[in-house]
Amino acid sequence: MDTAPTLRLAALFSAGRVELMARYGNRMQTHQLRAMNAILACRTGALGHVLWRCPEPCSETRITPRSCGHRSCPLCQNHTTTEWLERQRDKLLPVDYFMVTFTLPAELRPLAQAEPHAVYSALFRAASQTIQGFGTRKLKAELGQCAVLHTHNRRLDLHPHVHIVVPGGGIDARRKQWRKLKGKYLFNAFALAKVFRAKLLHQLSADGLSIPLGMPKKWIVDCRNVGKGEPALKYLSRYLYRGVIRERDLMSYDAKAGIVTFRYIDASTKKPACRQLPIADFLWRVLQHVLPTGLRRVRDYGFLHGKAKLRLKLVQLVLRVMLKAHAQVPRPMMCCPHCHQPMLIVLIATRRPDG
Repeated sequence: MDTAPTLRLAALFSAGRVELMARYGNRMQTHQLRAMNAILACRTGALGHVLWRCPEPCSETRITPRSCGHRSCPLCQNHTTTEWLERQRDKLLPVDYFMVTFTLPAELRPLAQAEPHAVYSALFRAASQTIQGFGTRKLKAELGQCAVLHTHNRRLDLHPHVHIVVPGGGIDARRKQWRKLKGKYLFNAFALAKVFRAKLLHQLSADGLSIPLGMPKKWIVDCRNVGKGEPALKYLSRYLYRGVIRERDLMSYDAKAGIVTFRYIDASTKKPACRQLPIADFLWRVLQHVLPTGLRRVRDYGFLHGKAKLRLKLVQLVLRVMLKAHAQVPRPMMCCPHCHQPMLIVLIATRRPDG
């Protein structure tokens, strides 16, 4: 039986791929198949190699297999997460922040599985428009929003929801005035849920999707104060550019019984718990959280949008805060095993995974 330090997601895909395709192959979409193939090929040499050389006088050389770079691969994208967090820190303002969570009801989860691009895009639009609408009516100002899509709960079940981090106030660009939120309260969660429900159902219908019968009247929106914003950003950054499960949480794989055991934090007790699943079911749960090609997991709105830098500078000016310019985070370097100096890439050899 494998143990956590040596168990890899790629090894599980290799062991359970045949059973996975037999049980779920008819439901698997192209982007999910690509994710599986990328994880299987990552750092195996199937994608090519990188030749490193230490500068003179050492001149030591080293060859390493290339990474797949897929956003669902647990071995990749750590640097991308760090860069995102640094960019968001550069946008932090000296105000209270709120995190608003919009959850897709269980009745729409099958539709999200079948049409993920359309449903998740509609979820983003409905959630962001709901918050901006309340900001326009309540504050007469444009709000800033940082939205992140999560499709799973801690047990890896399908549970699509969007977290939106919102600074406590907005900008009236015409008057060059910051409208501060009064108190520690953003918007009423029940009122947000009512508007969100109407907007999302309207958007899904406009996109030509069939709304299931028996939709609940009450939906769930959570709105809470998260202080100065840093804790919320750190929480969101842990789930951005990696797979839905960390490899250190893969506890064991019983090859004889075909059972995978993984660890998670129970939401109710806040304590570690374990779940066991047949390998095909476990792998399918991993793949159903792979986003379609071109669908962005993170989106900014309002004065936090990438194309609204002038409005963000106006906000900084009005609040009398000058945030330092974003400094590029250097990628981790390959160090020479002999002289311990950074090595340089001198050649990247690529070939097709099936070549």
